[in-house]
Amino acid sequence: MSSIQNQVAVIGAGPAGLMAAEVLAQKGCSVTVYDAMPSAGRKFLMAGRGGLNLTHSEALPAFLTRYGRAMPQLAAAIEKFPPDRLRQWSEALGQPTFVGSSGRVFPKEMKASPLLRAWLRRLDSLSVRFAFRHRWTGWDEEGRLSFDTPGGPRAIEAGATVLALGGASWPRLGSDGAWTKILAAKGVTMSPLKPANCGFIVAWSDVFRDRFEGQPLKSLALSFSARAVRGEAIITRTGIEGGAVYALSAELREAILSSGQATLHIALRPDLETGDLIARLSAPRGKQSLSNWLRKAAQLSPVRIGLLQEVAIASGVSLSSLSPQDLAELINVVPIKLNGAAPMARAISTAGGISFDELDADFMLRRLPGTFAAGEMLDWEAPTGGYLLQASFATGAAAGRGAVKWLENQIPSP
Repeated sequence: MSSIQNQVAVIGAGPAGLMAAEVLAQKGCSVTVYDAMPSAGRKFLMAGRGGLNLTHSEALPAFLTRYGRAMPQLAAAIEKFPPDRLRQWSEALGQPTFVGSSGRVFPKEMKASPLLRAWLRRLDSLSVRFAFRHRWTGWDEEGRLSFDTPGGPRAIEAGATVLALGGASWPRLGSDGAWTKILAAKGVTMSPLKPANCGFIVAWSDVFRDRFEGQPLKSLALSFSARAVRGEAIITRTGIEGGAVYALSAELREAILSSGQATLHIALRPDLETGDLIARLSAPRGKQSLSNWLRKAAQLSPVRIGLLQEVAIASGVSLSSLSPQDLAELINVVPIKLNGAAPMARAISTAGGISFDELDADFMLRRLPGTFAAGEMLDWEAPTGGYLLQASFATGAAAGRGAVKWLENQIPSP
């Protein structure tokens, strides 16, 4: 194999790109990772701020269903690099993991930075090179990779390329989705990028917004259409977000795109039977204020009471005029009208991207032989809980294996 054939350019220094680089370097390839940012793994580090959720411990058949319609296209890659193997990989880097009460898997140190540092040391030992502040701009007339750098334009020749540029969430960390125009110009079919695991816009009143912005709502049940989830939410200045909202975000987003709005229902006391709640609300109120009475009788926090009042006022209804039965029903089916998804720049991840029809079984772009794609660039989405990182690692490894296979097939016969 010639020196150029052995050289592989990995574009994007996030989990998918770094995993592809590791796989390639272990097979003896000469690997350079290019990234527009000044350092590697910036979004990865952001993901670890609240405790790095690497993957999930549930059985693989159930795990795979979390990828919805993309499950058939992702299954083989995840089966070759499953959650157990990801945990072993982390432990080999000196970062053992544990399973939390929710089944989510975390490094024991609960941080991304020690894992990333150990990973970069391993890549250095494999002679992987890094070229930062290199923004990919496509290919030049000679088919070389083009980059904008602080020193001016640069052209790179490579035997194979792995694209791992991420989606378009948190663009200040490096993944801005600019690559979509580059690939579209080459005829690559893509689904539009959309926010995933995102918050939603609600037209709160000024009074509610000013008082309850940033307040958590814990132990909720949220439902939309036929789906219901348990979890938490947070009131934001422009709407609502949080883990339980993210779990329903795909369905809510598509409903809003289809009809302009969606109604999310929130159960504020999901563990109380309706009959029990009615009995509590049938107790005499006496001289207590409505808020104080609801706090005691239904054990509702101020933000829950505020949410009830917000919905009632918007509907032209007085809470004090409701019967115990109607009030009990409202408490556990609070309708929240969502007027739009929060901006993609603030979403945890993105949906859409390169159509799987554009890829072969080795994650190579059919229209661009020798060019592979991995991670959030591909048209899939998944809930939070470790599924996002797992698929990024797994598709990065798959693209790396595919590039190795491609390079081996380019060796001329003796």
